[in-house]
Amino acid sequence: MLNQSYEPLSVTNVKKAIILIILRKAELVADRENKKLHSVNAEFKWPTVIRLKSYIHVPYKNIILTRKNILKRDGHKCAYCGRGDLPLTIDHIIPKSRGGEDSWENMVASCLQCNNKKGNRTPEEANLKLLVTPFEPNHISFIRNCFGRIDHSWEPFLFH
Repeated sequence: MLNQSYEPLSVTNVKKAIILIILRKAELVADRENKKLHSVNAEFKWPTVIRLKSYIHVPYKNIILTRKNILKRDGHKCAYCGRGDLPLTIDHIIPKSRGGEDSWENMVASCLQCNNKKGNRTPEEANLKLLVTPFEPNHISFIRNCFGRIDHSWEPFLFH
């Protein structure tokens, strides 16, 4: 769902998108050509992108620092070995006992094996190399990363 200014706001389901279109609160920007939604009396295009007709002021959206959100940001893969087929935990790059803080830049997803190998040391001390640079995500990058498959019709609005 896009704001009136074409900025991405959120991902919504088809039912909500259709309702917003029927109520004339949104317009269809892109649809899935080979898919339709049928009712008793009508046929609707299957919306993939809609745009609100009135501008919604949205304050800056902070993504809350949680275990689940760190795993999403890191693509459910270990930041040290890159594996995604093992149980994951959260690792503090600079351990809390050594002054490390709970922050987006100091926390990464880690498999149990790498986390145990690292222990209470820095990655350099444990001979581990970070495969990713941890960062604080914004809501656009979260929309990109939280879905296994991004519809091609979303790309002009997310990747510019």
